[in-house]
Amino acid sequence: MATLSLRNVRKAYGPVEVIKGIDLDIDDREFVVFVGPSGCGKSTLLRMIAGLEQITGGDLNIDGKRVNEVGPADRGLAMVFQSYALYPHMTVSENMGFALRLAKVPKAERDTKVKEAARILQLGPYLDRKPKDLSGGQRQRVAIGRAIVRAPKVFLFDEPLSNLDAALRGQTRIEIARLHEELATTMIYVTHDQVEAMTMADKIVVLQAGRVEQVGSPLELYHNPANIFVAGFIGSPRMNVIDATVVSAGGGGVEVRLPSGAQIVVEVAAGAMQPGMPVRLGIRPEAMRIDPSGPIAGEVRLVERLGGLTLLHLGAEGRDDLIVQVEGTSAVEAHQAVRVSADGAACHLFDADGLALPRLARHQLVA
Repeated sequence: MATLSLRNVRKAYGPVEVIKGIDLDIDDREFVVFVGPSGCGKSTLLRMIAGLEQITGGDLNIDGKRVNEVGPADRGLAMVFQSYALYPHMTVSENMGFALRLAKVPKAERDTKVKEAARILQLGPYLDRKPKDLSGGQRQRVAIGRAIVRAPKVFLFDEPLSNLDAALRGQTRIEIARLHEELATTMIYVTHDQVEAMTMADKIVVLQAGRVEQVGSPLELYHNPANIFVAGFIGSPRMNVIDATVVSAGGGGVEVRLPSGAQIVVEVAAGAMQPGMPVRLGIRPEAMRIDPSGPIAGEVRLVERLGGLTLLHLGAEGRDDLIVQVEGTSAVEAHQAVRVSADGAACHLFDADGLALPRLARHQLVA
């Protein structure tokens, strides 16, 4: 059992408040990812949970017990850092068992725990090697193994894949997800990479400027973003955003006019929308398609052929950065004039404050 709750948690450095009243519940065995741009406070929040940063205000509870003043070693947590921080003169086995040795755990018990962690992480053949004889991915697994042997209530990961190349990041990401399933423990993972967040998390916490923008499952955030920040941050390739004006609003949705005069009906609840109001239209690249009779006219500026799919970068509606996702076999070429249509049922609409208008009930994601 390992649950966490944060209630109005704050962190200030002198007069500068960097964590601004966060409320969050993390359930037992949940894999939670903190994601956001650099400087949003995600690593600071993780360090506060670990006890490495003092909490300025609010309450942090682990398994229902307030732990604000409890030291890091007594919280039952284990942290894996971006830097491997391995002892170069020690073997893999010695590195993994070092914390247990400091705690005066008997050698036989240490060896058993190290071998079990090595089995889980597929490090058995490397136990007698030194860190210099390992790849970056293997070193990161040793750092994770050092946490596993402590049998913590909660694992904390602070951007553990940042030092790995693309292929190793993908491989290690899968290994950490498998590790979560095998150990069945609570994990909190910090990253700026929304692809890592989407592929690993049970729950994503999107942070900006020390505040929580939205909490939900990966698909919930993808299909029903609360605001334009979440919409733009979650998803790869990113969402297209176009300035628009409301033409009409009713029970069937909101009709908007784009800069070119093209009109699209977006299937969202009209709320207080009135004709003439400025809004922003959000369209995922996969919700757009090449259509000779489509309302949006543009020119292909760049073609990215990725095998199974192709990304077309368009100049259209006064922008040079619209992206259309098409089949990998598409014959469209750079500098070609095209027309595009968009699925109004899959579009998003944001008001002048950047808040999303709710999708009509039939388009809400069912969790």
